[in-house]
Amino acid sequence: MSAAADAEVAVLIVGGGPVGLTARALLARWGVPALLVEKHGELSPFPRSRLVNVRSMEIFRGLGVAPAITARAFPPEYGRVRFRDALHGRDFATEAMVGVHAPVPESPALGVVTSQDRLEPTLLGAADAPVRFGVELVDLAEEAEAVVAVLLDRRRGLRTRVRARHVLAADGAHSFVRQRLAIGTTGPGAVGHLTTVVFDADLDHWRARQPAGVYFTTHGSFLPLYPEGGWAWIAPTPEDAAGADWPGLVSRALGADAGVRAEVLRVEHWVVNAFVAERLRAGRVLLAGDAAHAIPPAGGLGMNAGVADVHNLCWKLAGVLHGWAGPDLLDTYETERLPVAHRTLRQAVTHTRLMFQVQSRRREQLMAGGAAPADVGLPWSERYFAQLGLVLGVAYGSDAASDGGVDYVPTAEPGHRMPHLWLAPGRSTLDAFGEWFTLLTPDPPGWERQTAAAWPLRVEPLSGEHAGLCGLGTRGGLLIRPDGHVGARWDHRPPNGSPLRDALAALTGPDR
Repeated sequence: MSAAADAEVAVLIVGGGPVGLTARALLARWGVPALLVEKHGELSPFPRSRLVNVRSMEIFRGLGVAPAITARAFPPEYGRVRFRDALHGRDFATEAMVGVHAPVPESPALGVVTSQDRLEPTLLGAADAPVRFGVELVDLAEEAEAVVAVLLDRRRGLRTRVRARHVLAADGAHSFVRQRLAIGTTGPGAVGHLTTVVFDADLDHWRARQPAGVYFTTHGSFLPLYPEGGWAWIAPTPEDAAGADWPGLVSRALGADAGVRAEVLRVEHWVVNAFVAERLRAGRVLLAGDAAHAIPPAGGLGMNAGVADVHNLCWKLAGVLHGWAGPDLLDTYETERLPVAHRTLRQAVTHTRLMFQVQSRRREQLMAGGAAPADVGLPWSERYFAQLGLVLGVAYGSDAASDGGVDYVPTAEPGHRMPHLWLAPGRSTLDAFGEWFTLLTPDPPGWERQTAAAWPLRVEPLSGEHAGLCGLGTRGGLLIRPDGHVGARWDHRPPNGSPLRDALAALTGPDR
């Protein structure tokens, strides 16, 4: 390493939102030194992302922070969306958020409705790795064995150079890193301009009787922010945003019959982006979260896709940096996650169309006159938040393109997330995975004789009943990657030789 740099680190994380903070916690678990820099002076004070889906909560369960996240979130009955003419009107359509409103048998975790400003402090406390707020990446250049990043501390007017083995860019939809590397995007791009108004109003007693995470109305969307109170109103940004009477606009959106006056606390204008980066890797730099894919908010998929990104990536970075994986393993991050990003964008667009379809049908009913029916009567059929097929059914490998969508069918085939099975009271198969590969087998002694010392590996007993559910014989085995996806399977004990070692070598690359 050259002495020209002021500091050296294994991984430089750019961006201190939920995705960057999750990456920092995952790398800390793997013992990978990381530095996170965030250009803003503190964690976001704005609510922003609202939904932590069931797959993200599984990941946070593995990090040990799921209970803390749940403790600060809304109770499960708020895992619902309601469509109505006005906030105080009756529902003309409603739908539960699958895996949030109530437990699902396919997972040991339960998603939550919470605000980003409640989530981020918990993620920040999940690791001791250094974080530098108010520090912006202003340039980077790749060398043979590292990336040199130029950082600017705007408060002190100080520039420093950090040499990192890899850079993980989680710096948002307007990613400086993506633009600096001239990585293009595909998709519609900016599809709308919205304003979020955070306000206080005496609505909480009413809200408790009709709980929901989001109330879609003809006057904008209303979101309860915290269990103890607070609201946000989201609506298209007016042309004269600078001179807008925000208290008056919110009060009018609430309706004259509400009889309340809104006390506006904060206003934020933002762009609804819809795109996917053309590449997720450029040499030693990797994109994640909104830097890699900007997903419209309908359905709450964007942040969760970013959490899944770094869950896929960080064990691979650890393997390369610790020496038990070859550098080409990082290529699989793009080949595995880029198709998922495109499917996620398509599903978010579908959610948006369904939302507009509900509202359009309602307007047609009102314009037709007469009493409107109790329900809109759409081909709704539990599709708006029915996303288990996308968040739990993702598969990596040749069949990945066929995965995703609404339905999820658990399977222990290679590439798929290992199904949740209770190994013991309160202990899921998913709890057996961590900073290692896991071999699940009903015959641990038979497999423990195989040597795989070059890789972190644990052998976990699987009951005969569970083995049967997975299609394994009494001596079969499932090799699980650190991110919980099945890497290899043997329905019966394989022939003599070193199949376990061969499978690990195939998964991690030969050039170690």
